Amino acid sequence: MTSPQSAQPAGSITQQIRKSAADGEDSAQMPFLPDLCHVSALAVLVLMGELLALVLVLAVDGLREFSWQRLGLVSLAVQWVILPSAAILCRLRPALAKLQHRVAGAISFAVVMAVLLVVLVAQEWLRASLMRQGFDFWHLLDNTLLGAICAGVVLRYAYVQQQLHNQQRAELVARIDALQSRIRPHFLFNSMNSLASLIAIDPERAEKLVEDLSTLFRASLADSRLVPLEQELALARRYLQIEELRLGQRLRQSWSLDAGLEDAVIPSMLLQPLLENAVLHGVARLHKGGEIQVYLRRLGGQLQLLIENPAPQPGSLHDQRGNGMAQENIRQRLAAHYGHRYRFHSEFEEGIYRVEVVLPINDASGKGEKREKMEPAL
Repeated sequence: MTSPQSAQPAGSITQQIRKSAADGEDSAQMPFLPDLCHVSALAVLVLMGELLALVLVLAVDGLREFSWQRLGLVSLAVQWVILPSAAILCRLRPALAKLQHRVAGAISFAVVMAVLLVVLVAQEWLRASLMRQGFDFWHLLDNTLLGAICAGVVLRYAYVQQQLHNQQRAELVARIDALQSRIRPHFLFNSMNSLASLIAIDPERAEKLVEDLSTLFRASLADSRLVPLEQELALARRYLQIEELRLGQRLRQSWSLDAGLEDAVIPSMLLQPLLENAVLHGVARLHKGGEIQVYLRRLGGQLQLLIENPAPQPGSLHDQRGNGMAQENIRQRLAAHYGHRYRFHSEFEEGIYRVEVVLPINDASGKGEKREKMEPAL
């Protein structure tokens, strides 16, 4: 057991991601453009449109002859291009993700240009009707060329932003998988020690332990992801049952769960390493054993996980502290999943070792996974 240490996410973009981006290959998991249906991305597009309108007005009139009326008309025309284009590209996003980047880019540009032409033709026709003048083809061509340049720049910027997000997301998944793979040998080593100590004492229990371990390993080898709290609790309880075969009445457990947490989701293999520390460095080191108390509470929009267990006094004969790998691994995985939106704290006080984890509540329906699913702003 070690004191908490800060963990900073680190890593590099994999060669496979670089090759995929260079070859222009894509998949449904790596979209071509940001989610333009999302409020934040749409707000950025509207803001960029207003800035573009301001630049166009200043380029024509300058500050001395600046006209708010002209700014309003230009802004209206720009937004009439941005909003329908964003709506169409939002609907086409799943289909564009399945195409090569060049094809998807050409389709996206064609969509924006089609909307631009409709708006410009309607604007030019309205101007000609109100001012009783002929249709100015060259004015339409000038505006079309200017709009095409701006559309190309914005689409390229959106594409680069989305590819950067895709790379960061792939890197994050690879990092979480690597961190979870480090916890498995540690768990396997300690489980084999438990099995070895039980074979000579009670072969029948050892056989049951092998069966339970096979089930436990099957669950631990699953892909690292957010899993339902119920599934993680079942895995943790099965682990404690395995340890009860070895420790008998020396190991006691108490669970306290708030109502309404059935749909919560947490990172896989979060509870088991903490309970493993509580058993190996706490209860198992005491002659009389002790009780492990697990509390799961809802604190507003957060989930509090609290584990308490008796442990030997630091520096005593039975105090054999581990290398802290399990706790450091958990900190890094929590940082990878939640950034700075979690709290991990451990302390030893009056013979009780306490570990507290507080993280955002997520539900299996995906309502709480906004951070994972949110696309970056343009």
